Amino acid sequence: MLTSTKELLEAAQKQSYAVGAFNMYNLEGAKAVVNAAEAENSPAMFQILPNVLNYGGSALIAMFLEAADSAKVPMSVHLDHCDDRAMIGTALEAGIQSILADGSTLSFQDNLAFTQEMTDFAHAKGSTVEAEVGRISGTEDGMTVAEKEAKMTDPEEAKEFVAKSGVDFLAVTIGNVHGKYHGEPQLDFDRLAKIREKLQIPLVLHGASGLPATMIQQSIELGVCKFNVNSEVRKTYLAFWREYGRTESKSDLLDCQKSATAAMQEVIAEKMRLFGSAGKA
Repeated sequence: MLTSTKELLEAAQKQSYAVGAFNMYNLEGAKAVVNAAEAENSPAMFQILPNVLNYGGSALIAMFLEAADSAKVPMSVHLDHCDDRAMIGTALEAGIQSILADGSTLSFQDNLAFTQEMTDFAHAKGSTVEAEVGRISGTEDGMTVAEKEAKMTDPEEAKEFVAKSGVDFLAVTIGNVHGKYHGEPQLDFDRLAKIREKLQIPLVLHGASGLPATMIQQSIELGVCKFNVNSEVRKTYLAFWREYGRTESKSDLLDCQKSATAAMQEVIAEKMRLFGSAGKA
């Protein structure tokens, strides 16, 4: 059932679990998330990256909205990492539940001004807004941020930003990265605890792929209510098709699509159990 992102995350915050937000690209991805969510009785979110929306257009949003609405569990659809006003407008007009108004490449004041503008716009449409203070490093799906360009979230800046912008959720940077972690992840939980002390809204952690269970649990205990997942699910999908290209063991394309969906579903379900959302729908 189509549900507001705010409702999903506030429920997670009250019950101390996190909702998985899965970046998806096509029908197989949509079915994989719905199937996993229903099997695990878990809330879930679809996320669409700007380059994917450029490719699929409003029809892609419509597909994810229909998939979420037809599911037996609460789900929402979210525009991820967008700094384009026109694209945000397109997504909001299409009925998307929430957006990440991403001004993290800007100065603090310019990020704040952009986010205030997009928050007013989204709220008028009945949608909610995630923002990012600090800047996460890594490379994933057309986004590349060098480690030297990354910036940890400052707790005082986060407090000021949320108070002035009116955003509904905040993505924090505490050592998390997009894509692959090179070596053992090092998250600054002291910084996360200070941010949590200053903010009441749900917190978001990008780059959850590859984080060990202990770090996931500690993040949830310190207020993270949403984890973004992309790399592991995408790699599973691509690995299936690479193997198919070598063996061609299945000749029917629909059978291949079903098998690719099942492979992604397994990874997604594992994340739901890891985030503590299984059984919480």
